[in-house]
Amino acid sequence: MPDAFTTRVLSLATGSVERVADITGDCVSFLREVAAGRDGLLNVFVPHATAGIAIIETGAGSDDDLLSALHTLLPADDRWQHRHGSPGHGRDHVLPAFVPPHATLPVVGGRLELGTWQSVCLVDTNKDNVNRQVRLSFLG
Repeated sequence: MPDAFTTRVLSLATGSVERVADITGDCVSFLREVAAGRDGLLNVFVPHATAGIAIIETGAGSDDDLLSALHTLLPADDRWQHRHGSPGHGRDHVLPAFVPPHATLPVVGGRLELGTWQSVCLVDTNKDNVNRQVRLSFLG
């Protein structure tokens, strides 16, 4: 019988630009290996103070819309108390309050249960940190 809890860390190079990276395929591959047809929960967690996990539609402009909305809500200027790094970097540290660093998703019969247009995405506005980790954990 497979373990009730399995975890794995993904390493992603997000580059030096703000990015919404679709990691749905990585989640599906992970579950294919570890869920063995079981029901359970997939937890997706990014252990960084300047990134988050969003469940959104991608490929139709929503990912760019999210970045635009974050620019409006959290401008990259000198208003922030947290001032190291690139100009406006303090806003990257506020991002997880708006885009949390985690999501917990249902798994039914070993398959991720997302809506038709939903994708699991890493949201990274920190241009100073080009490498990210995402921890996928299955409990079932």
